[in-house]
Amino acid sequence: MVATTDAAHAPPQLKQGALNLFETLGQSIANIAPTLTPALNISVVAGLAGVDSWLSYLLATIGCVFVGAAISTLAKRHPESGSYFVYIGRSFGAVPGALAGWAMILAYITTAVAVIFSFPLFLNNFLGVFGLTLPLAMQVVFAVLFLGLVMFAAYRDIQLSSRIGLVLECVSVGIIIVITALVVAKKGTVVDPAQLDFAKLNFGGVMSAMAFAVFSFVGFESAATLAKESSNPTRNIPYSVIGSAAIAGAFFTVMAYFMVLGMNDNATAIGGSASPFKDMTDMAHLPWAAGVVYFAAMISAFACALACLNASSRMLFSMGRYQFLHGSMGLVHKKHKTPHMAVFVSAGLTLLVLLALVPQGLLNGFGLSGTIATYGFVVVYFGVALAAPVDMYKAGVLKLSHVVYGGLGALMMAFVIYSSVVPYPAAPFNDLPPAFAIYMGIGLVWFLVLKFKSPQVLASIAKDMEG
Repeated sequence: MVATTDAAHAPPQLKQGALNLFETLGQSIANIAPTLTPALNISVVAGLAGVDSWLSYLLATIGCVFVGAAISTLAKRHPESGSYFVYIGRSFGAVPGALAGWAMILAYITTAVAVIFSFPLFLNNFLGVFGLTLPLAMQVVFAVLFLGLVMFAAYRDIQLSSRIGLVLECVSVGIIIVITALVVAKKGTVVDPAQLDFAKLNFGGVMSAMAFAVFSFVGFESAATLAKESSNPTRNIPYSVIGSAAIAGAFFTVMAYFMVLGMNDNATAIGGSASPFKDMTDMAHLPWAAGVVYFAAMISAFACALACLNASSRMLFSMGRYQFLHGSMGLVHKKHKTPHMAVFVSAGLTLLVLLALVPQGLLNGFGLSGTIATYGFVVVYFGVALAAPVDMYKAGVLKLSHVVYGGLGALMMAFVIYSSVVPYPAAPFNDLPPAFAIYMGIGLVWFLVLKFKSPQVLASIAKDMEG
């Protein structure tokens, strides 16, 4: 008989060390989906900040970079695939940590829902260039098929899906940049006195728009969920998190400036448009550009949805390994080395939320799911910003810089939280704050019951039990 070893019977692990720096960066860039901001998201920011929209994005960039610095500090000390619930849990206790993971699962899944809602919208607009229109039922069918394709890519190979995400996003952003350059060339100048007149700065509008500007960034932190699969997590994760926030922020700021310039400073028109980039290209007498833009947006949507499923499945995987959720979430596919059960559950939950919101209409479904996702992200960003200096203090390596960027990041996110509920949103968005509170309340009850019945499970967050 041939002797067997414990290693032969060990459960399969994630594909450790599979992702290089650029593939890890691809996760965050794809999750941000920069193309979607000029294609759709900028409308809300322009409606509030007007010609000063670029400044809202600049301030949001600074805030996200501060949060990214806090995340990077924690990622160097705790390279775990669960990332955020581990970061916060080891600083503030197991229950707050578990709630952070609970919030991030909701955030990633509802972001996936929002992006999948955007796909048939972009597809319909793309076909509209050729005089074709899809009925609502067909748009929903395409959305479901789109989700199935994304699920397969997430299930198959993390290295392949990360590369796909980065390549597709680079292609779509490149298309947007080229078309914008053509529009600016027609203007004949890059100087816009109206946008650079600080004496007439709409400070209130700029600050109000920041809450929506941050939505464009959500997902920049998702590279940290792949720490187990990154070849050098203590280097790759910090570079990817801070780098993606800085790169995307520069893109958003410049695009906001040039789009307002391209619309002859008519920010009101951008704010009231469901296709702001198309309006800009039409004004520049480039009607052919609309089809290219919508094609780029569909590419970006796939990359973003794939990154969301990758991130949410890693959160489920890590929480399953720690026994916060069912143990099946911690299973890894023997061949593909992906958390396949967590991928399937993430896709299933995404489908359920998607179908539940279809009666609201695709555009409203996009807005509702995107808004609730922002709640989840920003609450965790706030917690992580506070956790970084606390973690450094406990390790005995606290520096003034840790306090500065942690404190500033927390203040920026606290303002975003405040701005999301003051003034209180109108229907149908008025149901979202209590819905988010109920979701978090369910998680709190679950984890408190778990703490009472199985205290050793919650205690494990302080120990490196993850496989």
